Amino acid sequence: MVKSLLTYLRDDLHRALAAGAARTPPDPSGGASWLAVWAWSCLVAGLALLLSCGYEGGFTRLNGWASTYPAWVWQWLTVLGDERVPFALSLFIARRRPRVFWALVLGALVATAYSRGLKPLFDLSRPPAVLSPDQINLIGPALRRASFPSGHSVTAGVFFGVLVYYARRPEIRALWVMIALLAGLSRVAVGVHWPVDVAFGLLGGVLGAWAGARLAARWPGLALDASVHLALITLACIFTLTLTYWDGGYNLARALLTTLGWSALAYTVLAYGLRPLAEALRSDQA
Repeated sequence: MVKSLLTYLRDDLHRALAAGAARTPPDPSGGASWLAVWAWSCLVAGLALLLSCGYEGGFTRLNGWASTYPAWVWQWLTVLGDERVPFALSLFIARRRPRVFWALVLGALVATAYSRGLKPLFDLSRPPAVLSPDQINLIGPALRRASFPSGHSVTAGVFFGVLVYYARRPEIRALWVMIALLAGLSRVAVGVHWPVDVAFGLLGGVLGAWAGARLAARWPGLALDASVHLALITLACIFTLTLTYWDGGYNLARALLTTLGWSALAYTVLAYGLRPLAEALRSDQA
């Protein structure tokens, strides 16, 4: 009985992944163009800031402007760049959109190499290490090192960049771009990154999203492999579980993170276990 149920779950997942891949074209029209424009915009903005105002340029004005808004707004936006949040969000789309999920995985690997490679290479100081407390509106932990590029911005860029690539309507693509930009801006608002960090962080994330989508189109087979899929889902669940008890230093976003974590885990149990098992029992009774 147990063996037959496990076999059914495996076969059901195979069918679900195949159907999900068929719903998502490997190279949607306009997706690459959107990412190209976005990446060039980030590059131009970053270079313009760097050459005209210096590495620390624009921080005081943006950080001061952001202080006029409630702190919880920026904490909610900044946790979108927490690496665990995309893991949790991906659980809602992985089964129905395996091609998108696979592109997210590959894009994350590229973006992580970009972020983790540049941070120790430059090891630049963050605003709390340079400015006095009265010059900065700090929301959350006072991080001091490894400023360039903004890792949260890289994460937001790659996650929402993949969504931009596969979205079908321009208004949805514009919405994903706007959310990623706000997540990047929040790093200046909470006082732990310079605007240049954000621009080049988003740049790296968007390039990672493009690379992930292209690699997923070239190697589509693993997106449909149930064993690989389940291994990645298990990893995503482990990261998601940490959202339920650790807020990353942003206590005003704790309720949001906890709700997201438990919701994503519950959905995963339902989608990958309870619902297929219920269907198997119904088919046996019929």
